[in-house]
Formats: sequence, structure tokens, C-alpha cells
Amino acid sequence: MLINHLRRERRPTVPGRPAIVAIVIGLVLTACTTVSGADETSPSSTASRSGRSSGSGKAQGGPPGASDGVLPDHTSAYDTDLPGVAKLDPALREAVQRAETAMKKDGITMQVTTGWRSKKYQEELMEKAIRKYGSKKKAKEYVADPDESHHVTGHAVDIGPTDADDWLNRHGSRYGLCQTLSNEIWHFELATTPGGTCPPMTTPET
Repeated sequence: MLINHLRRERRPTVPGRPAIVAIVIGLVLTACTTVSGADETSPSSTASRSGRSSGSGKAQGGPPGASDGVLPDHTSAYDTDLPGVAKLDPALREAVQRAETAMKKDGITMQVTTGWRSKKYQEELMEKAIRKYGSKKKAKEYVADPDESHHVTGHAVDIGPTDADDWLNRHGSRYGLCQTLSNEIWHFELATTPGGTCPPMTTPET
């Protein structure tokens, strides 16, 4: 019995077992929390968030922009860094530049309100006109189809303000510039030789 008693006294014990269990549980909980936090910044979730927050570039299917010929206010015929001016027929652009320089000497500041337009830009203008006037037939009194527009081919400019339009109607033929549409005093094309006579204006189909 003494031997058995001694054996029982020599049996090893594990001190602080509850404390060890608590430490292990704590480590497991910390690991789970770390994994959960990592999931929130995983490449897929980061890409998703950056995709929503970015988008500074022009979205496909968005409204026409500078590359389609949209011009800012106060655009000069010399602003050839803008596609709406750069893509004009070179002879037309030069004639408008010369006219702009001449009318400036008369105290008139001219601006190109629209020049070359992409088909996309022209199509949007047509769609807006249809919504405004109720039918394509009526809209075509004010906006040409993309396949018929001289803006799309770079052979027409719209000029403002009214003082500049009036000046061009009186002196534009010196540079070969003529108002070609009877209902648009701002629409000019290179329709004659410099110093020549402008042809009769046309009236859009009614």
C-alpha cells in the first residue's frame, strides 16, 4: 500500500490547465478575427470598390464629348487642339480664321459654336429634336440626318454671337463664306470663291 501511495504522489500533474485552455481559445478567436478582416480587403473586394469609385474616363454609351466635336464656350477658329475645329475641312477652317481676324478689327469677337461633329453627336441632336418637335419630319427642319449633315463631313460651321453672324452675312463672301440655310443665320459654309457671289439659300424640307 505504501508503494501504491508513492506512485500516486509521483503521478505528474499539469498545473494551470484552465489557463492554458483559455489562452488557446483566445488565439483561435484572434485568428478568426484576422481572417475576417483580411476578407474585407481582399483583391476582389478592393477591385469592386475601386470600380465603383473610379470611372473618371468617359463611359461607353455616354453623352458626346470633345472627341465627338462638342466645343466649349468662346471657341476660336484658331483652337485647333479641339477636334471640332481640327477636323473641319482645311479650306473652310482657314477662311473662318481669316474672317475672325478681320471682324476682330471691327470690334467683334466671334466664336465657333459648333464645327465638325461625329455621327454620334449628330444622332443625339436629331433624337433631341424629335423629342422637342414630336416627329422626325418636323425635326429635319432644324437638324440634318447624320448621313446628310455637312457638319459630319467637316464642311459647315455655326458661328456666334448674332453680331458675328450679321458681319459674316455682309462680308463673309470676301472669304468664300456664305449662309446656306435660310432658317439658320449662324450656319456658314465655303460656298463660293473668295470675293464671289453666294448662291441662294436652301430651305430644309418641311
